[in-house]
Amino acid sequence: MLELREVRSSIGKHEVIHGVSLRVEEGELVCLLGANGAGKSTLFRTISGIIKPRSGEILFRGEPIHRMRPDRIVRMGISLCPEGRRLFPRLSVKKNLIMGAYTRYRDREEVRRSFREVFELFPILEERLDQHAGTMSGGEQQMLAIARALMARPRLLMLDEPSLGLAPLVVKRIMETIQEINRRGVTVLLSEQNAAMALSISHRGYVLENGRIVLEGTSRELMDNEEVKRAYLGA
Repeated sequence: MLELREVRSSIGKHEVIHGVSLRVEEGELVCLLGANGAGKSTLFRTISGIIKPRSGEILFRGEPIHRMRPDRIVRMGISLCPEGRRLFPRLSVKKNLIMGAYTRYRDREEVRRSFREVFELFPILEERLDQHAGTMSGGEQQMLAIARALMARPRLLMLDEPSLGLAPLVVKRIMETIQEINRRGVTVLLSEQNAAMALSISHRGYVLENGRIVLEGTSRELMDNEEVKRAYLGA
């Protein structure tokens, strides 16, 4: 579904991503592990079209997307739930969700269907439709951020650090929901510092260090890898 070929990206004059190649097959849940500053968010922003790569190719379902505008990439079926949630705090839950459907707002029946689907995953959001997003708890805000990304009806959902700053019980709930989203047919690329949790729900994974892929394998292989255990699993 997604393939990166020797992608290089910069922030200003500083190259952050150094020749990254990876793939995500349709139906997979793939995790991207790496410490803070490894380049995970920059890579996600590059796939999303927010940052244009200096070189390399990004293919989505066989079609090059690395020169496309972000809104066209969303229309093609890639949605990003960014690190830090990036909600509109003074807007209601309902309006935040509507913003997630901005590329398809004319199809009102499809938007209504998306509302029903995200309420199945996150019933609390239906109860809080008129509440300002900024007044919700951290866990509720993360649920809203994921739901907003799903309102675009993506084929590929990218989640950047969804567990950041959340209590362990909330993290468990979020990860279970990510698994359910994947079971419903959405391919998922998950960026996480919580390596143990990410590997426990994913099929395969990549390890990103200083803007380079240094390891890849099945989640079981990465769990058993001594370097991963030492650097990411606290063993």
